Amino acid sequence: MTTLYDPISLGKLELANRIAMAPLTRNRSPKAVPQAITAQYYAQRASAGLLITEATAISQQGQGYADVPGLYAPEQIAGWKRVTDAVHAAGGRIVTQLWHVGRVSHTSLQPGGGAPVAPSAITANTKTYIIDAEGKGGFVATSQPRALELAEIPGIVADYRRAARAAMEAGFDGVEVHAANGYLIDQFLRSGSNHRSDAYGGSIENRVRLLVEVMQAIVDEIGAERTAIRISPVTPANDAADPNPQPLFNYVVEQLARWPLAYIHVVEGQTGGARDYQQGDTPFDYTALRVAYAKAGGKAAWMLNNGYDGEMAETAVASGRADMVAFGKPFIANPDLVRRLREKAPLNPWDTTTFYGGGEKGYLDYPTLG
Repeated sequence: MTTLYDPISLGKLELANRIAMAPLTRNRSPKAVPQAITAQYYAQRASAGLLITEATAISQQGQGYADVPGLYAPEQIAGWKRVTDAVHAAGGRIVTQLWHVGRVSHTSLQPGGGAPVAPSAITANTKTYIIDAEGKGGFVATSQPRALELAEIPGIVADYRRAARAAMEAGFDGVEVHAANGYLIDQFLRSGSNHRSDAYGGSIENRVRLLVEVMQAIVDEIGAERTAIRISPVTPANDAADPNPQPLFNYVVEQLARWPLAYIHVVEGQTGGARDYQQGDTPFDYTALRVAYAKAGGKAAWMLNNGYDGEMAETAVASGRADMVAFGKPFIANPDLVRRLREKAPLNPWDTTTFYGGGEKGYLDYPTLG
């Protein structure tokens, strides 16, 4: 019987166990550059089979929150190289999550103070995190976006390609495309945020077009075996909405089956909330989603996420429902989470007041066993 602690191969990656650290926004990268404490933070957690970094912007236009990292400037690549070196020295494996926030941004974060971009000029009913002129951080309403011109979309795809190449230069073992949680690719997928009438709007096939083009560009650049993706079929995060997600995401995974990807990362339910959350009239069938992927010839590892504890994760892997399980907030407070799960040891509680912004407190100072 396969266990959570057995090794697994993901594309070209050989992982020590089936526990992943989920991407977690921490807002500790001033000027979008990862710091020395970032390297220490990830190295502390290198016992995970796979570390997935906090979401990392592919361009300044893709930035949506203050002090989150990027992968579009030399100093950012150098900052991430310190991180990957530290993780590899600790025996870990690490991929970066490539991010364009789309409409989930603020004019103060955009080039020239311009409007954020989106599939359609529909403001997201959510908030973002900025730092004011006095250096004080806080959450504010997102700005009114503008709809991307058709001629601009190839440039977005090119930004993803360049960021994937930058990730390789920074020493990452691969990339995970962020197509979840109401950010740009997810905005194109969902009818609630995509009201376009051109080749990128209307039908499911059209709304999935940007995702397919981005994935193809990255696969062409760094290879499918180093490429992964994260999706969240029913989450309402960042005002994501679609009344009929099952056929939409079944089609998404059928398209993903064309490449031998490293893994597909599925957020079940409401990100950070109820696992049984649903959009539309019927509960989402995650088993049917995986069947659709396999039927289309998909071979990538299947990673599940959202509210798992050790027992749930062990059951999911033992049953074959998941090949890997990603843990989020428990990894913030427990650098040695793999050991604690294996030994059934109690977990440290996390401090939500230090999640976004700050220094070492709530970042580097959580105790380990012994």
